[in-house]
Formats: sequence, C-alpha cells, structure tokens
Amino acid sequence: MAMDNTFMMVAGLGLVFWGLTMLAMFNVVMKDFGSIQKKALWGIVSLLPFVGWLIYFVFGARQGVRKGVEKSEG
Repeated sequence: MAMDNTFMMVAGLGLVFWGLTMLAMFNVVMKDFGSIQKKALWGIVSLLPFVGWLIYFVFGARQGVRKGVEKSEG
C-alpha cells in the first residue's frame, strides 16, 4: 500500500515538472529574444531537469518579446 502511494506521489510530481517545462519551452518558442543564440540558450536552460523552468521564468521570461507585439519605446 505504501509503495502505491509513493509511486503516485512521484508520478504526480513528475507530471507537474514536465508540465512546467513544457510551458517554459512553449514560452521560449513564442518569444523573440533578439538573436537565435539567446533563444537557443533559453531553450536549453528551460530543459534543465527540475529547475530549468524556474530559472527561465525568473530570469529569462521578461527578456523576450512576444512575436507580433512591438516593444513600446519610452
């Protein structure tokens, strides 16, 4: 019985981390970072196991501009 609970907890956490990683990757794909090198770097960072999505959302998400949205000057 305890083994089933442990498995469900680990599987659930794995799904949460996978979902957050996919969200970060989708966000990277949808943004323009000014150069392909920066975009590739943030894509690689977001794929780091367990913490990549967190690093991306804390440091990288505000750097890019959503495609189709112009940055306002000022």
